[in-house]
Amino acid sequence: MIEIDSLSKNFGGIKAVDNVSFKLKQGSITGLIGPNGAGKTTLFNIIAGNLNPTSGKVFLDGQNITGLPAHELFYRGLLRTFQIPHEFKSLTVLENLMVVPGYQIGEKLLGAWFKTNLISSQEEKIRNKAINVIEFLNLKHLSQEIAGNLSGGQKKLLELGRTMMVDAKVVLLDEVGAGVNRTLLKEISNAIIRLNKEKGYTFCMIEHDMDLISLLCDPVIVMAEGAILFQGTADQVKNNDEVIEAYLGKRTKN
Repeated sequence: MIEIDSLSKNFGGIKAVDNVSFKLKQGSITGLIGPNGAGKTTLFNIIAGNLNPTSGKVFLDGQNITGLPAHELFYRGLLRTFQIPHEFKSLTVLENLMVVPGYQIGEKLLGAWFKTNLISSQEEKIRNKAINVIEFLNLKHLSQEIAGNLSGGQKKLLELGRTMMVDAKVVLLDEVGAGVNRTLLKEISNAIIRLNKEKGYTFCMIEHDMDLISLLCDPVIVMAEGAILFQGTADQVKNNDEVIEAYLGKRTKN
């Protein structure tokens, strides 16, 4: 689904991403782990169109998407969530979901003036989809809650729900477990598994919680110092000496 080919990103003399190559298989949940400063978020920002690479290419479904802006990738089905959720704080949960789909007729002045019937019909379809998403995520009791009042875990569930409002192919998850209590983390994990198995979502997730990685991810890619250090199953990762040393800050170069 996604192919990363020799991707690098330099900031001055610092190589944040250093010649990284891997593939995300369709229908997989891939874990991306590594110590702080390993280049994980920079890599995500390149894939998601927030940064241009210094060199290398990114392919989605065999098409070169390198350097395309995030809004174009959105319409191609490549979406991401953030470690710190980006909800519309003054809108309700339902409204946060309803604003997601693009090309809404009411967004254009002429449409708002002359196509009121079409606007009503489209909004009804979007509202019904949003209600289905809310029920899928067990957020029905919060549908009319102002999003800014939600807990951190609930906001992350809402971010996941926003990816469901369009035909997502690949979703990049940035530390969905950070700061989330265990009960809500279980809800988020179950939602990810269901989206993967029932709707065919392909996920790649940055995460530090190895229990969560072990539950959800196969394969797991380990980054250190901007490069890929190791790739394998969660059990292989947890028992690899180089990975252990990298997390302890004792990586040695051959």
